[in-house]
Amino acid sequence: MPHASHVIPANEYRRERWKNGLGWTREILRLPDGEGWRWRLSIAEIERDAAFSSFPGVDRELVLIRGNGLRLRFAADEVVELAPPHGRIRFAGEQAVTGELVDGPTHDFNLMWRRGAVEAELLHRPLVGPMLFFAEPGVVWAIHLLAGQAKFDAACGLPPLWTGDTAILTGGKGRARYALEGGGELLAIRIRELSGPVR
Repeated sequence: MPHASHVIPANEYRRERWKNGLGWTREILRLPDGEGWRWRLSIAEIERDAAFSSFPGVDRELVLIRGNGLRLRFAADEVVELAPPHGRIRFAGEQAVTGELVDGPTHDFNLMWRRGAVEAELLHRPLVGPMLFFAEPGVVWAIHLLAGQAKFDAACGLPPLWTGDTAILTGGKGRARYALEGGGELLAIRIRELSGPVR
């Protein structure tokens, strides 16, 4: 779990190659840092048809955030199309899958979490006025602003969010309340640590 709440500006995301070398991603955060991460947020930049990297023991959720669509072709002849504006799919990281562009490059928000280590829930919501998030011990919220701008109330001590930024909200040793106000739309990801061993 991160020690303190903070905002990660979009220009600080770390651009790196996919694990299989066939594409690029902008990594927002991985916790803990290094190969033994339990959960990870990134934005895949898909510029051509390519096989996805394999992540055994990891579950994934992919959300189309820019572009005209992405077709996912799984090994078992299953085909799923992520259509604009924000098509999404959840699947196991060990599944063999190829991404095929429908009409030009796409950017795709990528949530990954280690099966048995954490539980993850991803919500897509409009931001029209105030929203409240509550984080307690063992729970983190990641708020990715898809469009618009927003600010936290002064008591949170966090800087404002602009399009593409991500806020990480922690509960620390108690239950923390975060009030966010603005206009636009966001992805809200709730990560809950599990007490059992990683499988």
